[in-house]
Amino acid sequence: MVSSETPAEKPAVKPTDEPVPPDPAAGSGTATGPATGTATGSGTATGSGPATGPATGTATGSGPATGPATGTATGSGPATGPATGPATGSATGSGSDDEGRFGEPGRPLNRRSPFLFGFLFGLGAILAYALFLGVRNAASILVLIFIALFLAIGLNPAVERLRRWGLRRGLAVAIVALAVVGLLVGGLIALIPPLVTQTTELINNAPDTIESFRRSETVNELIQRYDIVNKVQSAINAGTVGNAVGGVVGGARLLFGTVFNILTVLVLTIYFMAAFERIKETGYALVPGSRRERVRLLTDEILTKVGAYMVGALAIAILAGVSTFALALALGLAYPFALAVVVAVCDLIPQIGATLGAVVVSLVGLASSITDGVVCIVFFIVYQQIENYLIYPNVMRRSVKVSDVAALVAALVGVGLFGVIGALVAIPMVAAIQLIMREVLVPSLDER
Repeated sequence: MVSSETPAEKPAVKPTDEPVPPDPAAGSGTATGPATGTATGSGTATGSGPATGPATGTATGSGPATGPATGTATGSGPATGPATGPATGSATGSGSDDEGRFGEPGRPLNRRSPFLFGFLFGLGAILAYALFLGVRNAASILVLIFIALFLAIGLNPAVERLRRWGLRRGLAVAIVALAVVGLLVGGLIALIPPLVTQTTELINNAPDTIESFRRSETVNELIQRYDIVNKVQSAINAGTVGNAVGGVVGGARLLFGTVFNILTVLVLTIYFMAAFERIKETGYALVPGSRRERVRLLTDEILTKVGAYMVGALAIAILAGVSTFALALALGLAYPFALAVVVAVCDLIPQIGATLGAVVVSLVGLASSITDGVVCIVFFIVYQQIENYLIYPNVMRRSVKVSDVAALVAALVGVGLFGVIGALVAIPMVAAIQLIMREVLVPSLDER
């Protein structure tokens, strides 16, 4: 007989929000619950079963931990299942595989040790002396590099002007270099033959020139008072000038050395112009990032002023040489090319260079006649006023501004160190130092 009783219905399980603690699993699986526990083991957290509930316990494996733990794993095998829940615990393992690769670091040095201080001081002294010897032995090469660098700075405004017209930097550098080479070759072809001839004649005729001074009633008394003629005559008779420029071997060596130096400076100048931006960026990269923009602005300002000064100084010197050449031709003076070159080179020396060139030309004019000498003196007095108050301010209006005392001291120091080139770069160097002091040093002192 079939019973009519139905089985009693089981009461429905009421859902609850309380998390069900997961059972430890003994296999590999996927951890899907959020992890809130703390991983304190030193290696791999390894479980053997899937963890599906939120983990609140501690994972204590013995191998390297390769993924975030989301459940309580107490097994000894590697956990290979991916963990998909957010891990909020902290891992405090003992280190990575690379730790100890190069050994344990030693104890820090005692910086107050007399032995360490003496060792570092001696090492610094040796390095400083070696640097001094290297600079002294390579002085001639360093001077050529120095000249090429400043020529590149001086020619960079022309390159930038061509770049603003739409040309690439390489093409702009090539055009400027070809123009410089053309001017140099043309100038040498035009100047060297008459310059050599007239300079040789000037040296050979020096005794006759001195005799003409001796016969001059205007300057005879002044010359005799200081015994100038006898001193100059003794120097010439001793062969000082002839020994300096005479001799076939010496002349050939001088010519070869001059050509080599000119070519070296020319090649270095072209290289510096081509790599000018890269050189600047390399220098900026060595500056801390917090100061890089300010250093960039100061450097660009200095380079702009230095370039403007050098271009302006060369233009003024060429103008002085052309004016002297025209004067010498008008008066019929001997050696017009030589006198023009002397005045142009001397005019590169700030403050005193123009006066030195004027004295040389005036003496040659006095040797020709009193009238020529007076005309030369008056001409250079007037020309220097025009140059100082009209030409120089207009040409140098975008260039450096240096006091007369600083310019004179810098020119003398530059001439003593590097000759005419030193005098040419002395003023821009002083201007750069003044700009750095005004923009960097003075504000830092005012903040104290």
